Amino acid sequence: MQNKLSVSTSPHIRHFDTTRGIMLDVIIALLPATVFGFVIFGWRAVLHVAICVAACLLCEFLWNVILKKPQSIGDLSAAVTGLILGLNMPTGAPFWIDIIGSVAAIIVVKQMFGGLGHNFINPAMGARIILLVSFPSFMTSFTEPLVHTVSSATPIALESTAPVSYKTLFFGMHPGAVGEVSAFLLLVGGLYLVARKVISPIIPVCFIGVTAGLTYIAGGDGLYAILSGGVMLGAIFMATDYVTSPTTKWGKAIFGIGCGIITFVIRQFGSLPEGVSYAIILMNILTPHINTLTAQKPFGYVKEGKKDE
Repeated sequence: MQNKLSVSTSPHIRHFDTTRGIMLDVIIALLPATVFGFVIFGWRAVLHVAICVAACLLCEFLWNVILKKPQSIGDLSAAVTGLILGLNMPTGAPFWIDIIGSVAAIIVVKQMFGGLGHNFINPAMGARIILLVSFPSFMTSFTEPLVHTVSSATPIALESTAPVSYKTLFFGMHPGAVGEVSAFLLLVGGLYLVARKVISPIIPVCFIGVTAGLTYIAGGDGLYAILSGGVMLGAIFMATDYVTSPTTKWGKAIFGIGCGIITFVIRQFGSLPEGVSYAIILMNILTPHINTLTAQKPFGYVKEGKKDE
C-alpha cells in the first residue's frame, strides 16, 4: 500500500521535548547548588525554597481554578519559578517575604500577561526586583555560612575592602543568596543543560565573558566579578529562559552581550553592588525587537525593489 501524503499546518518538524521535560531538566540542574545551599545555610534556606515553591504552585493552582482554566501546575513551570526565586533569597529574610514574591512572580508577572509563553519578563527575576525595591534591607542582608546569626555583605560588595579568595568564591563558602554562592555547582548544572540541549551556551558565555572583560578593561578583577554576586546563577538559569530570551543565534549573542554591559555599568557606576537582575529584565524587554532584527529571511524571499528586475 502506498504511503499517503499528509497535508497539515506548520510546524512540520516536531520535537519530543515537552515543557514538563524541560522544566524537570532545569530542576535537576539546579539540585547540586540547591542542596549545597541547604548544607551551608541550614534549615532557613530549606524553608525559603520550600515556601517559594509551594506558594508558586498554590498561586498557579488557584488562578486556574478561579478563572476556570485548564490546570497547568503539572508542567512544572511554576515549580521552577518558585525554586529560582527561593535560591535568590537571603536566608536572613523573613519568610512572609517569600509569599509576596511568589504572588508577584506567578500572578502579576506571569498570569496577568497570559500565562506561560506570554510573560515579557522572567517571573522570578521580576519578583526579585519587586522585593528588592520594596524591602531593600531584607534583600541585601546576608548570613555567613554555618553561622546564622551574623549578617554580612556579599563578596561583590566587599571587593574593595576585604576581598574573598578565588577558591572560596568558586566553591561557595561565603555569604550570599541560597543558590548563588557556588560557582562550581552552577557551572555543573549549566553543563548538564547544555549537554541535554535544553539551553544554548551562547547567552551564558557572552554574558559572563563581557562582564569579566569590561571589568578588566576598567581596571577591576574580571574573575572576581563573575565568581561573586549573581552572575553565574543569572547567566545560566535566568537569562536563558525560553520565553523571555531571543530565539536566533545572533539574537542570543546580542542578548548576552547586553546583559554583560548593563551588569558592568550598574556595578561600576551605580550605587548598587549588583546589577544582574536589572540587566536581565531590561534585556527581556528588548527581546521582541532583537528577534525582529535578527530574524532569518524566509526561503525564496525577494526584496520589494528586486521583484521587477
